[in-house]
Amino acid sequence: MDLLELNQTSYKQDAKYLRAKERIAEVKKFYSSLMSYVIFISFLGALNYYTNGWNYMWFLWAAFGWGLGIALNAVKVFGVNPFLGKQWEERKIKEFMKEEENLNRWN
Repeated sequence: MDLLELNQTSYKQDAKYLRAKERIAEVKKFYSSLMSYVIFISFLGALNYYTNGWNYMWFLWAAFGWGLGIALNAVKVFGVNPFLGKQWEERKIKEFMKEEENLNRWN
């Protein structure tokens, strides 16, 4: 294995490590947001109960709004989005690279 191949292998490993580290940071941020959601909504539910009982459960509005944001973040972090997910990104990148290659071929 020559020096160039060794550098390329090292670069690929470093890039994989950095991508994995970024992914872990995203997952960690999601779970901390989820914990904040559970704690804060529980607090609002208790506050709602102690101020006027269950006559009007206004804390559910906050739970729904914030919960929607948490759900969208989960879709982004865990790649469940069927329309604009990782596979779509990779397919588009390959498509654009092929277009660029075809354009440069004739220049």
